[in-house]
Amino acid sequence: MGRTLIRGGTVVSSTGRSEADVLIDGEKIVAVLAPGSAIFGFDVAASADTVIDATGKYVIPGGIDAHTHMELPFGGTAASDTFETGTRAAAWGGTTTIIDFAVQSYGQRVFDGLATWHDKAAGNCAIDYGFHQIIGDLNTDSLQAMDGLLAEGVSSFKLFMAYPGVFYSDDAQILRAMQKSAETGLMTMMHAENGPAIDVLVGQLLAEGKTDPYYHGIARAWQLEEEATHRAIMLADLTGAPLYVVHVSAKQAVAQLAAARSRGKNVFGETCPQYLYLSLEENLGAPGFEGAKWVCSTPLRSRAEGHQEELWQSLRTNELQLVSTDHCPFCMKGQKDLGLGDFSKIPNGIGSVEHRLDLLYQGVVEGRITLERWVELTSTTPARMFGLYGTKGVIQPGADADVVLYDPAGHTSIGLGKTHHMNMDHAAWEGYEIDGHVDTVLSRGKVIVDGNSYLGAKGDGRYLPRGLSQYLI
Repeated sequence: MGRTLIRGGTVVSSTGRSEADVLIDGEKIVAVLAPGSAIFGFDVAASADTVIDATGKYVIPGGIDAHTHMELPFGGTAASDTFETGTRAAAWGGTTTIIDFAVQSYGQRVFDGLATWHDKAAGNCAIDYGFHQIIGDLNTDSLQAMDGLLAEGVSSFKLFMAYPGVFYSDDAQILRAMQKSAETGLMTMMHAENGPAIDVLVGQLLAEGKTDPYYHGIARAWQLEEEATHRAIMLADLTGAPLYVVHVSAKQAVAQLAAARSRGKNVFGETCPQYLYLSLEENLGAPGFEGAKWVCSTPLRSRAEGHQEELWQSLRTNELQLVSTDHCPFCMKGQKDLGLGDFSKIPNGIGSVEHRLDLLYQGVVEGRITLERWVELTSTTPARMFGLYGTKGVIQPGADADVVLYDPAGHTSIGLGKTHHMNMDHAAWEGYEIDGHVDTVLSRGKVIVDGNSYLGAKGDGRYLPRGLSQYLI
């Protein structure tokens, strides 16, 4: 690939911004220089094989989406994005790394599940990728297998307090897994909803003839997210395990996380774009079956109750540490419509991997977060949280040359036929207008997106073995 110089731009990190040039040699960043610097004793631009003009643009580290589900089996179907289509869409949106979830299904061995996901992803990804491990059958064999996860580059595992009969772990199983987490340093990731209680509410609502997508949000009430979040925190406190709560949607759950963090606990939380922008009333409550587009778990919350504003505030104050997508797309035809007449059969998931950087940047435009916090939430903290920092998540010598040129004077219209490369028959973000644009994307020094051209290829991405979290107190 030779030597590339990105010059004339504003390099933005989690701690500040400066006018600087970025020198790349092969796959690595080798220097961040004052504009026109002659520190090497020669004309850097003249010696470069490629010079990229970043005048007027932000130069940021490539985005890291720490929560995706490519090809995930769910509810009798599977997520519509493959590793090939999903990672290509991610690249279009400025994300250069994903961390997906390998799945151990009930009755399966942990490492067999991990091997299956390696087979799905290998040679198919447009960008670099890593894995968390879902433990769907927490037994003695699974606990023993967890001792070997770090050697495979998997430093985090996910448990579910929801979905009885599918992924559900009871409190005794969670306690044992968290003891293993404290022993090994693995990060415990938690889907925090009270699944058995949800199942009762689902049955009652359906018996009353309340079958529309709107009732998905009613059945998964915020009280059941808050309660489960508190219970997970207490079990983590008892065992000393680090805890990361995924897709936080309720302001009351945030309050539980904030209280634990104020006591100095290693407790963290992520939210997703859908919980910042979308709502129970406007989206799940859309006419007819339209609301199925936005069925996800945890569910969209009521705007009248103020969850969205509270979540933005929590991002400003670091009560929530990062924003992932929980990208798990399903088409309306042939997938979401499995739940016609029964909201509990609608596959849970929204497609957002292409739009995370843009949607969060709109928060910068609107004064909700700073430019630096944007980079921190979408790249630097995911790298630190999941053992990738230094290689990913930062523009500095020695880091992989994952770089995005973002144009604040540009504009992005989201929707089918506009900006949409995910393998879906609808856009969950149809009609959203963004005051900014991803112009150029480099993955390990290779330009994979240039304006309106995709220059990447299937297989460009590599597997990333991860170390332990670099974010712990």
